[in-house]
Amino acid sequence: MNKLTPPKYELLNPEKTKEMLQLFKGERTGWVLVGSKKYFFPYKYTEEGEGFYNFKARSSDIWVITYPRSGTTLTQELVWLLSNNLDYDTAKTKYLSERFPFLEFSMFNHPEVSNEFLEMNKGDLAKEELCRSLTIPGYESLEKMSSRRFIKTHFPFSLLPTVLESGAKIIYVARNPKDVGVSWYHLNKDIKTQAYIGTFEQFWNYFQNNQTPWSPYWEHIKEAWALKDHPNVLFMFYEEMYENLPKAIKKIAKFLGKEYSDDEINELAMYLDIKNFRINPMVNLTELRECNILERESFVRRGLSGGWKDFFTPELENQANQWITENLKNTDLKFPNFTKNLDFSLTKKD
Repeated sequence: MNKLTPPKYELLNPEKTKEMLQLFKGERTGWVLVGSKKYFFPYKYTEEGEGFYNFKARSSDIWVITYPRSGTTLTQELVWLLSNNLDYDTAKTKYLSERFPFLEFSMFNHPEVSNEFLEMNKGDLAKEELCRSLTIPGYESLEKMSSRRFIKTHFPFSLLPTVLESGAKIIYVARNPKDVGVSWYHLNKDIKTQAYIGTFEQFWNYFQNNQTPWSPYWEHIKEAWALKDHPNVLFMFYEEMYENLPKAIKKIAKFLGKEYSDDEINELAMYLDIKNFRINPMVNLTELRECNILERESFVRRGLSGGWKDFFTPELENQANQWITENLKNTDLKFPNFTKNLDFSLTKKD
């Protein structure tokens, strides 16, 4: 198979780069804007982007694709258990990151920062090995894995050209942007590959202006929404899972060709309940916390729908609402139970 030519990229302008390097201490070089939609990535994309663009998906793969902080971890664990006959024994003893690898995390490990991680964990061979493993691109490590592979990515569909044509099963999850922004802010603060030190308002403005990794948010979601009727794509909203997890589990099980009893579905829903999920060490990147790469106790935060209300000032909420309304014009995209203060039932115009 001939290699595909990846989209062209441009460097973020020097002034903005200088500004952001003062706030995102986990990046030391800068950022690039990829393709016509200008997807935002750290500079390391210039070295690894072609490998990701040419990654060979297999028909037996199962993918979870999301914009960050959209219910990814919950969906991964749900999908893995449904696909593996509810094998709780393995789920409780093997890290989710091993069972369901993150394709492009290597891009977010700047060489200088990776060396700092190694120095922090010097003398502990297991932790040193983990720090080194984070720098290995997923297109290398996953290629060596036997089928069936479970793969997590935040890449939009346009940067994964072989996935759709491969016949793989893909679950895409979207979450309303206000909750995404809040959760994404907290993770950027707490994980040292990002090490963000600014305010929430500053972060929201970067997010809204497509200057956080994997942005633009709207282009990411709209690419997936356009594929919602594809036979190998299941488009879900996080809000669906939050409102009625057993119903969402059944929907995903049907898509995966699996069938379970109501008792089994309810047991799985209880296992995934946020109160239990937040204290499950196998899904909370415990391995990164033990290496001092992740600072907070639980990778999974509150898991709320509507939790953004605790963080937005009236002015910022108004600004966000205008941005959301503008981006939903001329679409039939509608987030369930988003907010009573804003009508998202915009329908596609002729």
